[in-house]
Amino acid sequence: MTGEDLHELIVQKWGYSFDVQFRRQQGQIFFQVMWRYLEQASFPMDEAQYQAHLNSIATYLMGWGQADHVRTAITETRDRPRLGKAVSIPLDLGERASEWLLDF
Repeated sequence: MTGEDLHELIVQKWGYSFDVQFRRQQGQIFFQVMWRYLEQASFPMDEAQYQAHLNSIATYLMGWGQADHVRTAITETRDRPRLGKAVSIPLDLGERASEWLLDF
C-alpha cells in the first residue's frame, strides 16, 4: 500500500480526502480517519503535504503488516467520519506492540 493507494481508498469510500492519523489509547494503537479533509478551505495541509503524510502513514501500515486489515476495515465499515467523531480501526501489532507504542 502506498499513500496514493490509501488516498484512493478513502475517496472511493467517502468521497473526500479525509485526514488520517494514529492514536494510542489504553495501550493500543488505532488508525483513525478524521473528519477534516483536504478539500476544506481550513485544512492545514496543501496537497503535497497531505500526500507526504499519507505516504508516511502507509509506510507504517506496511511495516506493521496492517495494510490489508485497514483496507478491509475501511471497505466494510458503515461508519462515516463526521465532526468530532473519527472512524477508528484498532491495529493488532502482536508481540511487537510495545516497541511501536514508544513512537506515539
